Amino acid sequence: MNKNHLFKLAEQYFIFDDGLSESNLIRKIQVAEGNLDCFATDRVWTCNQFECKWRKDCLAKSAESAPLDI
Repeated sequence: MNKNHLFKLAEQYFIFDDGLSESNLIRKIQVAEGNLDCFATDRVWTCNQFECKWRKDCLAKSAESAPLDI
């Protein structure tokens, strides 16, 4: 999801950026939608929310920050 779409969605829920990171903004939207605020948290590794609209971005964001097994 691009940032413009994210900000428009946040505004629909009366959530304002206020310097939040993209991940924290998404978590606030998740709560407003009645979901768990789990975007890009450790919960991703056991997530079974296959219909979640944030899933693709969440998995990608979590993969970026995952430690490498060497």
